Amino acid sequence: MKKRMCTFLAAAAAAGVLAAGMGTAHAYFTTYVAVRGGFPIEMGDRTEITETFSNWVKHVRIANEAGSEPVYIRAKAFCGSAYDLVYVDESGRWSLGEDGYYYYDGIVNGGEVTEELQVRIENVPEDITDPASFNVVVVYESTPVRYDEAGNPYADWSMTLDSASMDESGVVIDG
Repeated sequence: MKKRMCTFLAAAAAAGVLAAGMGTAHAYFTTYVAVRGGFPIEMGDRTEITETFSNWVKHVRIANEAGSEPVYIRAKAFCGSAYDLVYVDESGRWSLGEDGYYYYDGIVNGGEVTEELQVRIENVPEDITDPASFNVVVVYESTPVRYDEAGNPYADWSMTLDSASMDESGVVIDG
């Protein structure tokens, strides 16, 4: 027993001497991962606006790409404050909301296109004869169709998925 105790004390003394000779060490843990490849993530819908302009009227249609989830759509046009915009809906499918947007009354399924919404510029001075000199910007938004507890569809405009506009030269301005 005495021999074991001496061996233990000798080992403890050797460990103490070695520990006293070591300096302080700082360590930290880090990870690094390299990844290759990728996977495109799609939000479920892809809409596109089509606009033509003739005789001071902008003709607007919005399409939901084939294979996309059903969406609700709203649109609003802007131009200089000196001119008035009058919305004309010959189809009866667009209606003015309290926020100034025109809402399409139905669900637009994948592969479908809205009926035309016309935006007419009024109060144009007689000396201006070139409609191309005007810049009417149409902004539209789409939101996926949601369903309440009873299974009724509704639009939640706080969850807008796609928003874009196009200027007179055909340049798309994403929102």
